[in-house]
Amino acid sequence: MGNLKEFNVDGTVYTTELTKKFENRKPWVRPNPKHINSFIPGTIVEILVKEGQEVKEGENLMILEAMKMKNQIKMPFDGKIAKVYVTEGEKVPNRLLMVEIE
Repeated sequence: MGNLKEFNVDGTVYTTELTKKFENRKPWVRPNPKHINSFIPGTIVEILVKEGQEVKEGENLMILEAMKMKNQIKMPFDGKIAKVYVTEGEKVPNRLLMVEIE
């Protein structure tokens, strides 16, 4: 057998062999709540906010069209728009930073 690793899960110790894919995976990073990322590839149809604008929780920031659906990107909490990184008509990949909140 290959290289065995031990894991302790709720007091139970497990011994297993890790795959190369698992060992080479990208480490998880806690998402920044002040960053709004795209959640699906698509096209920015409309941007409804400007940099420096005060926005309330639940207000629409932009419309992202993906798979023939128009997805409303909403403000997660009250804040001020620090920077908008996308433009109308731009095609965006998954997980692209679109808006930064102060």
